[in-house]
Amino acid sequence: MCGRYAIITPPDELKAAFSYPDLPNFPPRYNIAPTQPVPVVNLAEGIRRFTLMRWGFIPGWVKDLKTFPLINNIRSETAREKASFRAAFMRRRALMPADGFYEWQRLGKARRAFYIHRPDNKPFAFAALWETWATSDGSELDTAAMLTTHANGLISAIHDRAPVVVLPRDYNRWLDPMTSAAEAESMLRPPPDGFFEMTAVSDAVNKVANDGPELHAAPQISESQKPAPLEQASDTSASTKAQGDLF
Repeated sequence: MCGRYAIITPPDELKAAFSYPDLPNFPPRYNIAPTQPVPVVNLAEGIRRFTLMRWGFIPGWVKDLKTFPLINNIRSETAREKASFRAAFMRRRALMPADGFYEWQRLGKARRAFYIHRPDNKPFAFAALWETWATSDGSELDTAAMLTTHANGLISAIHDRAPVVVLPRDYNRWLDPMTSAAEAESMLRPPPDGFFEMTAVSDAVNKVANDGPELHAAPQISESQKPAPLEQASDTSASTKAQGDLF
C-alpha cells in the first residue's frame, strides 16, 4: 500500500512528460501524504489537464466524511465491479504523476523506510480514479486515489502490494473514457521488472511534517544492517528556488 510519495521534477519538465497545456508553479515535495492536494492528470474535452485533487477518494454517495474511511489506495482486482468505484472506473480514470514512493520493511519491532524510484530518476504515472464529492453546503471537492496490485519481484521483498504504473504508451488509452472497462482493466499490472530500484532512506520520512531532500539521506543504522550508500544527488537548488508554492 502506498501512503507517501514524492514529486520533485520541475514543473516545466513534468508538463513535457505528461503533455498537458497547463504550467502550474509548484515546489518539490518529498513527503506527500493522504488528504493533501496532489497533482492529477485527467482528460477534459479530449485534452489532458493538470488538476489538483484531494488524495483520498470519496464516492459521490457519501453523506458524512467524518464517518467514511480514508481511501488513498484502491485494489485494482475489485475496482471495476465494486459499487464505490465502478462509475469512476468507467468514466473517470486519471494519472497521478510521481518521482517515487515510500514503502517500509518490518525488522522485528522496527521499520526501515525505502524510496522506490526509476533508475534514471524520471517521473512516472500511478493509475488512479477520481470523483467529485458534493458537500452538504453545495460546494464540490475533487478527490482521487491510486490503484494497487500485487508486488513485482523487487517490491515483494518488503511488501506484498504495489501501485499500478501506467506506461507512457498507455496514457491515452487509460485516460480515454471510450476505452472499455475490460481494456482498461488489462493495463492494471505490477510494475515491470527493472522499472524501479529501491534505496534505503532516512527515518525522518516517518513524520509527515518533514519534507525536504534530507529525507533521501542514508539511514542511521548499525553496520550489519547498513545498505549500499546513496548516489550523490545533483544540486537542485536553482530549480527549487524557481518553483512556487502550489500544493
